[in-house]
Amino acid sequence: MRKIASRLSIIITCFTWFIYNHSCSSTRNNETLDDQYHVAAYIWPSCHDGERNRKVLWPEGVGEWEIIRKGTPRFEGHYQPKIPLWGYEMDNDPLVMERWIEKATEHGINVFIFDWYWFDGAPFLESSLNDGFLEASNSQDMDFYLMWANHDVKKNYWNHFKYSSDSLLWEGAVDQQNFEIITRRVIQRYFSLPNYYCINECPVFSIFSLHNFLESFSDVAEAKKALNYFRDETKKAGFPGLHLQLIGNGGPWDDIIEKIDVLGFNSVTKYNWGGPHPEDYIQWAEESMARRKQWDEALSIPYFPNASIGWDDTPRFPDKGVKDVVHYNNSPESFATYLQLTKEYLDSHPGQPKLMTIFSWNEWVEGGYLLPDMKYGYGYLDAVKRVLEGEYE
Repeated sequence: MRKIASRLSIIITCFTWFIYNHSCSSTRNNETLDDQYHVAAYIWPSCHDGERNRKVLWPEGVGEWEIIRKGTPRFEGHYQPKIPLWGYEMDNDPLVMERWIEKATEHGINVFIFDWYWFDGAPFLESSLNDGFLEASNSQDMDFYLMWANHDVKKNYWNHFKYSSDSLLWEGAVDQQNFEIITRRVIQRYFSLPNYYCINECPVFSIFSLHNFLESFSDVAEAKKALNYFRDETKKAGFPGLHLQLIGNGGPWDDIIEKIDVLGFNSVTKYNWGGPHPEDYIQWAEESMARRKQWDEALSIPYFPNASIGWDDTPRFPDKGVKDVVHYNNSPESFATYLQLTKEYLDSHPGQPKLMTIFSWNEWVEGGYLLPDMKYGYGYLDAVKRVLEGEYE
């Protein structure tokens, strides 16, 4: 009996070690589950002043409000400029963030995903997170995580009034040295905070561009080494591992799925429903649901669904017109319909956490925002609350 007990003890010890060391596994059925919906809204942290903001992009000292306020109607009935109900607030003001957190949590949004940038060897637009969100008196009421927006930026993309050239202002790809600086920075500054969002106690870190991430290294093997370094450093900081999330741009083609598997990503989601952008919101939504089905069938790891509010980036592009704007059937009620389908997707995938992403909390310049405005009031926030409380059919 003692031998049997001893062997059983060894088996239990080995099994426990396996579970601990694979607790960030990318398999759908190996997640620590709860019944709570994790509703994560993206924050585009551009609307604040700062020396670099003013010098390089927005000289008026109000961040991207400079561009948003200059939006012009391009067709009859076009809602431009977008006018926030609470005025042109600075997103790095902790008092502003306190109201954001309060209203978000009141309506069922419990995670903020901050767009996070690294250009020319330094962070960019980090003040919204550091000086606003983290200094808010109620910040502990809201979880958060980072989405590394490692995309290229053309000169006239964020301010066509300042730049006429479409040459590159910043490249999203980084070198090995900068990647290691990035990993140490996010681990030390953010992962250790009690409200950093984790899955299975593993901090979630999202990467926007797979292409630019691979461009940062000589080949896929070197890119895998870089991610393994990130994982190792996260474990050294006391976590069981790192949950790497990829923003699924484009379609789930075979080569993308293969790279996702080789690099060991743990999940995929979307920033928004993506292009093309038809004029009809319902058409956009239905096409996006078809792409979601393709991702779901192709992946062996969790796909966390996205619900998107309209699309209108005309303030950034003077030549865009009616065919570039999602405007038919674009309303809180239409959004509620597809948020309900997003919720039902999570209910139909019991082997993964109930995490959904929403585009977005404050993408005023791209026409997708939950924050109250002068046209819809609290319509979009109320839609989220109704769906999550089971009031919507």
